[in-house]
Amino acid sequence: MGDVVRMHFTTADYVIFSLLLVASTGIGLFYAFSGGRQRTTQEFLMADRSMSCLPVSLSLLATFQSAVAILGAPSEVYTFGTQYWFLGCSYFLGLLIPAHVFIPILYRLRLSSAYEYLELRFNKTVRICGTVTFIFQMVIYMGVVLYAPALALNAVTGFDLWGAVLAMGLVCTLYTALGGLKAVIWTDVFQTVVMFAGQLAVIVVGASQAGGMAEVWRKAVNGSRIAGLDLNPDPLERHTFWTLGVGGVFLMLALYGVNQAQVQRYLSSRTEKEAVMSCYVVFPCQQIVLCLGCLMGLVMFARYGEDSPLDKGYVKTNDQMVLYFVMDVFKDLPGLAGLFVACLFSGALSTISSAFNSLATVTMEDLIKPQFPNMTEAKATLLSKGLALVYGLVCLAMAYLASIMGSVLQAAFSIFGMVGGPLLGLFCLGMFFPWANSTGAVVGLVAGLAMAFWIGIGSFVMRMPAALPALNGTALPLFDNVTAAAMTTLVTVTKAKLRPSGVQALYSLSYMWYSAHNSTTVVVVGLIVSFLTGPMKEEDLTPGTVFPVMGTLLYFLPERYKEKLCCVTPLSAPRKSKEIDAQPYQMAKKDGNGAALCKEDTVTEDKELESDRAQTEDEDPEAGVAPAACHLRGHTVEETAF
Repeated sequence: MGDVVRMHFTTADYVIFSLLLVASTGIGLFYAFSGGRQRTTQEFLMADRSMSCLPVSLSLLATFQSAVAILGAPSEVYTFGTQYWFLGCSYFLGLLIPAHVFIPILYRLRLSSAYEYLELRFNKTVRICGTVTFIFQMVIYMGVVLYAPALALNAVTGFDLWGAVLAMGLVCTLYTALGGLKAVIWTDVFQTVVMFAGQLAVIVVGASQAGGMAEVWRKAVNGSRIAGLDLNPDPLERHTFWTLGVGGVFLMLALYGVNQAQVQRYLSSRTEKEAVMSCYVVFPCQQIVLCLGCLMGLVMFARYGEDSPLDKGYVKTNDQMVLYFVMDVFKDLPGLAGLFVACLFSGALSTISSAFNSLATVTMEDLIKPQFPNMTEAKATLLSKGLALVYGLVCLAMAYLASIMGSVLQAAFSIFGMVGGPLLGLFCLGMFFPWANSTGAVVGLVAGLAMAFWIGIGSFVMRMPAALPALNGTALPLFDNVTAAAMTTLVTVTKAKLRPSGVQALYSLSYMWYSAHNSTTVVVVGLIVSFLTGPMKEEDLTPGTVFPVMGTLLYFLPERYKEKLCCVTPLSAPRKSKEIDAQPYQMAKKDGNGAALCKEDTVTEDKELESDRAQTEDEDPEAGVAPAACHLRGHTVEETAF
């Protein structure tokens, strides 16, 4: 550890860290033994669809604000300057599109798993492909997200490595398996507050030690760390306005539009309006988080200048440098270092608890329930809790694997990003292109994944020689899905070299474009295959599964071509006729004797829908929250006991 003595935790630090774990467990136990006591799968997996806007939005924020991002953003800004701040521009479209496209479609279908949509829109095969891809993505990711911050903490403070990993993993498994989604969401709220407090404490104390915020800014300007607007359109440039502002939109859509961990939160909202509002509330919160990360990087620069602890050999990697800086700032203030570590592990806890819960949901809804349709509610709930527990233990096993893999740690993060893009492409193919068929969807997904792994692994191997010093430690990527080799300053040295061409250029693509590139591959290949194998006919589509964007865009085409392209009728646009009983999409409405009447393709204005739902709830509270989903493809009505 160079010539500097390892910094140590005080008793106060350990107490604050322990309080985080105790409070998180307490919230889990509270929801395990109160309310409905998690006796139904609806309560355990979907929080009884009763959550309000604020806890849902803070939970959405916490889910992908992992420990990796808390450590990644400051070291990025310290090393390369504030160009990364422009990522905030991508949040506009990255949250508006989910709010007005994905949420209305998924919420009105009354799903539990996002991948149920794929069966309604395509068929069972596509649904299982989507589910298996998601499980693969999250299982690999969650072990690393737990292990990486613990390793960095151990390197800087001597904090017991496996003690931290086991404490986090077991506490998280306990409150997720006992308290269900309600516990996960409310612990996320608590952990978000801890995250804000920890980062704010570092910025306030660090800035005051550096002589105030004005002095921090002056030093950053002098050290040319304040970046202007870089409008270079080159997709090989790591960070420009376009890679961050446009490429970032696809990254946000993959996280906030179609990822089960986030979709489950939208679906647990009381009403569609609350789900949309939670998306709006996340927006300012995301901007605050980004600001805190960037300001922390600037305060770090004001303290060390160009003479970083990394260059002096005090630490081995960028993420350790952020922790070293925190310990350095708080060395005379007992307890505050513990607060930051609590903030760091809050990031890890909120991410892995969401992973456990969403994995239990998709395994239950997509793989087990279709095989055992007659399973009793009590058995299904018990099995869901068992699944959450099993995934918790799998997470610890993955953390152990991550410790053995060492330098492959980085690749595990990249896999998260590699898989997110193709899944986004699959949903976009279904929602925006009515003529896409199930063969096109499967071939498109496979092509997208193949392209993702080809580019991801290719770029990883290509950068290996330059990145070896960083990979011996725990070089963490900046955003949870990226190749971190690029984070080493060595990349800036190689920039002056000749521009890569051919396959090398593909490998040099900025990581921010991965999601866009891979999702586009799925859509293009999916559409070509769909046309070759016979496009989907309008009468075969399940009402309410397509967003009517193509019909609007292709308004100038003659009617017969529109008919061929299957976009004559705007499937999810409002019907003008007032005689039709207003029902959203294919939701069935229970009548007095409990029979389900399926209204095919009867769609109305959102306002009418809200008032209709409110009226129904007034007459019969059960009927308002319990529309049975009609699977129109098989002409069967499935009544779900919510």
